[in-house]
Amino acid sequence: MEPIEHLVAALDELVDARPGSLAEASTIEVLERQLSRLEAVVCRSAAAYEQSGDWMPTGARTATAWLATRTRLPKSAAARQLRLGRQATERPVASRAWEEGDIGTAQFATIGALGNERTEEALARDEALLVEEAGRLRFGDFARAAAYWAQLADPDGAEEAAEARRVARGFHLSQSLEGTWLGSLTLGPVAGTIVADELARIERLLFCDDWARAKELLGTDPGPNDLPRTPAQRRADALVEMATRSKVAKESATRPAPLFSVLVGYETLGGRVLELANGTVLAPGDLAPWLTEADVERAVFGPKNRVEVSATARLFTGATRRAIELRDRRCTHPYCDRPAAECEVDHIVPYAQGGPTTQENGRLLCGFHNRLRNSRPDDRPSPQRE
Repeated sequence: MEPIEHLVAALDELVDARPGSLAEASTIEVLERQLSRLEAVVCRSAAAYEQSGDWMPTGARTATAWLATRTRLPKSAAARQLRLGRQATERPVASRAWEEGDIGTAQFATIGALGNERTEEALARDEALLVEEAGRLRFGDFARAAAYWAQLADPDGAEEAAEARRVARGFHLSQSLEGTWLGSLTLGPVAGTIVADELARIERLLFCDDWARAKELLGTDPGPNDLPRTPAQRRADALVEMATRSKVAKESATRPAPLFSVLVGYETLGGRVLELANGTVLAPGDLAPWLTEADVERAVFGPKNRVEVSATARLFTGATRRAIELRDRRCTHPYCDRPAAECEVDHIVPYAQGGPTTQENGRLLCGFHNRLRNSRPDDRPSPQRE
């Protein structure tokens, strides 16, 4: 039996398996690994077919057009498959890891996207290291590591990309014939975060108001369908509220300044850090225009020259809390990535058991995992050591 026939037969058997028979953690991991391997084979084979030119007699203008037509894929998906297949011949170490299921398609695509004429030599040198990190880190962490690698390998390219993002900013808002306003928005990473954070803050206030009103009406905690506005409607109303507040604000009022944190000595211990609190990696050119109006705070890690609240204080506040937020940057539960702004600082060794209120005995946990920890008191890691 040919390999394709074996594959079809095996898939038929899996499809015909009774519901739930594959619903085990180890089985899901195996299936995901094999799916990545199959995607590697598909992309590699599609690229080889493109190279052969056998699609040309059909009259298709490009292999992408042929693949999209014959497989009913979106053109963007067809083009992506062919691009990844071509990159597989250029990145042998990453390609092999992809074919073996050690890294997924997203990780391989991230490595492939790092290549250009200015980074080729460095990428050939560091490809095995990047593959190792791709197989070890969660995807978001690996994507950040890859972004930092790209900055170090091609600093001029990073600055050019930052300038391109700045130039590409724009906002369009126009009224339709029916009177509805339609728009689109493009902002760089810092400006976009400023707008998004304020929009989210007002939206949360509107959500709390909706929730309180619905609870008063129902006499019990409401569900999502019980609220008077959808999330999209609340965001739209939050945008109007932002404009309303701007109109009544005095021009002479003090403007809030962006806050940038400097981690003193952290680069030596943990590697380069130049990113927003939400994890967006910045180039120096993204940051520079804001420094004239920004506040800068200094965070010190380690046993000396740092500001702490009292170790006997009940709550993590001030510099101690901020240092933990900057260090962890998200919920520390292995299955969570809630950002620091949505987390609480938890004592690893409980305060009631004599645990000190220090950086080493603190960690970020989102509300859900903090409550989960309280219901599982034995599920506590050891304090962090610097």
